[in-house]
Amino acid sequence: MPLSVKHLLGIEDLTVDDINLILNTSQSFKEISARPIKKVPTLRGKSVINLFYEPSTRTRASFEIAAKRLGADAVNFSVATSSVTKGESLIDTGNNLQSMNPDIIVVRHSAAGAPHLLAQYSKYASIVNAGDGMHEHPTQALLDALTILDHKKKIADLKVAIVGDIAHSRVARSNALLLGKMGAEVWVCGPPTLIPVEFEQYGVTVTYHMKEALQGADVVMMLRTQRERQQEVFYPSVKEYFALYGLERKKMKWPKKSAIVMHPGPINRGVEIDPELADGEYSVILEQVTNGVAVRMAVLFLLLGTSEESEQ
Repeated sequence: MPLSVKHLLGIEDLTVDDINLILNTSQSFKEISARPIKKVPTLRGKSVINLFYEPSTRTRASFEIAAKRLGADAVNFSVATSSVTKGESLIDTGNNLQSMNPDIIVVRHSAAGAPHLLAQYSKYASIVNAGDGMHEHPTQALLDALTILDHKKKIADLKVAIVGDIAHSRVARSNALLLGKMGAEVWVCGPPTLIPVEFEQYGVTVTYHMKEALQGADVVMMLRTQRERQQEVFYPSVKEYFALYGLERKKMKWPKKSAIVMHPGPINRGVEIDPELADGEYSVILEQVTNGVAVRMAVLFLLLGTSEESEQ
């Protein structure tokens, strides 16, 4: 079955069936990455362009690896050395790239809605949102869900606590939407200055007290304090922030003993999480990175199937 959408622009557009299809397909692709020869010809002859206007390590590398492991040609488009530096618009850049007939364009941009704009002008290529401003990061939420399933075997009825800079986090938005659709009990926690009112409409429980958020939690998802997106001061000091909202060993008495600790990266050690916990027995952070390749393989594979269906 193909996905119900031609483009992956956000979790909001996906049905529960779409999410389950991506997660189930991801499980099958995990086996490929464990082989001595990590490559199959599934997407041979297809091409994927990674169009990143923002810095990235995990997301960009995993999309490239995902495409190559499926046999597709992957092209990394460097904005810093492109005509964008000469004033070329996003639409013109997108149209020029689409004139080269790629099958998928993966886009990361600092402006919310940039992938949606490209999708409006895309006649053939599928557009994948790899993070747009403070809006969404759908493949991160999908890989987080896959990691939770690996450890908990289900998502429904789990208590998931998302803690940190909620206001500037596209990861928080996508996870709140996905986990809510899948039946989890989602709590978000952070300073009042870093939790926008809009989060209440996602069906999550909002609290400003970390103990309340973590009490009985099955999953603890810590978020980076995104200082590059902050235009003003939202908390008095890093020391005070860590004392109230940083994850350290003594606070792990609140979640369940079987709880897992997640983080989308990059980690600010000693700001949102103690290094001991980032590398400790609760942590599944590197597993999230590993699962990112499988999820992005599944997304590329399923979207190309959807595109071909729509062309027929």
